[in-house]
Amino acid sequence: MIIDAFLEALGNVLTLHHFMYLMVGVVVGLIVGVLPGLGGIVGMSLLLPFVYGMDATSALAMLIGILPVLATSDTFASILMGIPGSSASQATILDGFPMSKKGQAARALTAAFSASFLGGIVGAIVLTLCALIARPLILSFGAAELFMLTLFGLSMVGVLSGQSLPKGIAACAAGLALGSIGAAPATGEYRMDFGTLYLMDGIPLVVVGLALFAVPEIGDLLRRNASIAETGAKTNLGAGWLQGIKDTWTYRWIAMRCSGMGALLGMIPGLGGSVVDWIAYGHVVQTSRDKSQFGEGDVRGVIAVESTTAAKDGGALVPTLLFGIPGSGSMAIFLAGMILIGLQPGPAMVGRDLGMTYTIVWSLAVANIMGTLLCLFLAPGIARLTTIRFALIAPFMVMVISFAAFQPSRSLLDLVTLLAVGVFGILLRRFGWPRPAFLIGFVLATQGERYLYQAVQFSGWNAFGRPIVIIIALIIIASVWLGARAGKASGGSVKTEGEGTMSETSSIWPQVAFTGLLVALFLFTGYEALDLTFLAQVFPAGVAIVGLLATAYILWSQLRGGRLSRELFDGEDERRKSDDGPMGPIKYILMLAGFVGLIALVGYFPALMVFFVLFLHFVAKTRWWVTLLLTALAAAILLTLASALNLLLPQGVLQNYFYDYLRWPFR
Repeated sequence: MIIDAFLEALGNVLTLHHFMYLMVGVVVGLIVGVLPGLGGIVGMSLLLPFVYGMDATSALAMLIGILPVLATSDTFASILMGIPGSSASQATILDGFPMSKKGQAARALTAAFSASFLGGIVGAIVLTLCALIARPLILSFGAAELFMLTLFGLSMVGVLSGQSLPKGIAACAAGLALGSIGAAPATGEYRMDFGTLYLMDGIPLVVVGLALFAVPEIGDLLRRNASIAETGAKTNLGAGWLQGIKDTWTYRWIAMRCSGMGALLGMIPGLGGSVVDWIAYGHVVQTSRDKSQFGEGDVRGVIAVESTTAAKDGGALVPTLLFGIPGSGSMAIFLAGMILIGLQPGPAMVGRDLGMTYTIVWSLAVANIMGTLLCLFLAPGIARLTTIRFALIAPFMVMVISFAAFQPSRSLLDLVTLLAVGVFGILLRRFGWPRPAFLIGFVLATQGERYLYQAVQFSGWNAFGRPIVIIIALIIIASVWLGARAGKASGGSVKTEGEGTMSETSSIWPQVAFTGLLVALFLFTGYEALDLTFLAQVFPAGVAIVGLLATAYILWSQLRGGRLSRELFDGEDERRKSDDGPMGPIKYILMLAGFVGLIALVGYFPALMVFFVLFLHFVAKTRWWVTLLLTALAAAILLTLASALNLLLPQGVLQNYFYDYLRWPFR
């Protein structure tokens, strides 16, 4: 039966008809993946209306074609621009973007794509093997096991904290505090929402990811007043495409190990792609002898993350197919597509419909090959974007991140939140606080609290005595111990991006003021928890206590002039010499604030056009014809996206006032 189903699936996949529909999915996935902030949910949603009435094999080909190329193509933005292509490619920035700055963009991209290819194949193999044997493993994971995996993700903070573990703990606690905004999982009580509907569901992850990484990087590149690739490295920019493939082969065991990890973690519903990349990055740092280049442009960091995120899709299909339990938003849309074409997920997928299951497996493998080859073909040319003067690219990047930011709720408040968290991200970067630690805390806050509550509510504290829970706890202890031991042996942990280089003043007081701001955040978090019931207050209160202890230690070290504060001034003179760009940090923040304010007044599209004209002509110093040409190009891109996705762009006060007199795209 199994052999017959396998051969039947192979025959279905190797037809021209199937290849054509598979290519449609791959191309849509490539376009959606290149645009930051959209992700698998948008890509699947675009194709979902078309699968109704199609035969099952063709419909699955279209839907499956999107999955592997999304995990591959979202790397473009992460490596070339320092913008998270999706929540699953945030860790790629740590080493991928520094490689672009060194003129190694093509090498980083091809290393990422070849690692994604390997990860995708491993994911397909895992799906093949697990189609019959994974049921007991998945069913054995309860809330307690998922909570321990959340703790495992939080344990990566020590690895990603650079040379200052207290800063990493405090930054993670700040992320946990921000992540606890909204309804408490246990009781439904609202926390720190200021009575606004927008905050009742918490701050969207897409907005936080863009604000922490993309907004600060744009400001930093504007200060340098050059291209992304550093001077002197541009001539060899496209020559590294073959080297990236060689790198993946050289570190093939890292890629294989992380691919297996990604596939296994992907099988666990609810863990999500926004966690596995950080676990993979922390793992490769912990297990590497030479940590000196991590965070500075180490290709091993890119290979580990990309192979993991590519493999997780194959793993995520296991609970989706066998139990109808989607492990992510894109899997939920895929599940809806299966139901539309008459396929019922469950035991039948390894029984009566086993041939269709293997059709999905083969399609995933073939789509992965097609997507990888397409991205490898495009990589050397697209990498040339990093040689263009950044002032010409900056407005397009602002357009992309602002467009991506209002996708979660389609509200102007998404852009206001982007600005507020973006300023916070700039301060984190400039004062040497690890942004990855903050993001890990934010990502894991809600699900960590939910799993803890469910475990205690349904099974009591005895749930934490289960064998799998104990095994995961031992893995966490061993991981932390090995990481601390390796860090001590190498003279310190990995240096995260931005650490120790962001101070601009000889005074300690700006640093003290920023630490005081975090102290105020934790005090407010604790104060807000006082009026809640015990189940709703225990998590934010615990976070507030941990954060206050960590920031108190940092504040004491800064005031007494210890190493913790002195390290922030390393390279300050060199930094000042390079601060000759078109705008410093204050002007940059005011520019973003003015842009958001203009959107509130006249609406997104008119505000963007005004922003492009003013920025290109007066900041980038382009001629009027170039300014108008680039502005028209931006308008065409934006309106095409809005029309294709059927989006209503954020409206301004004046637009609402004159609504009856306006026509699309101004209304």
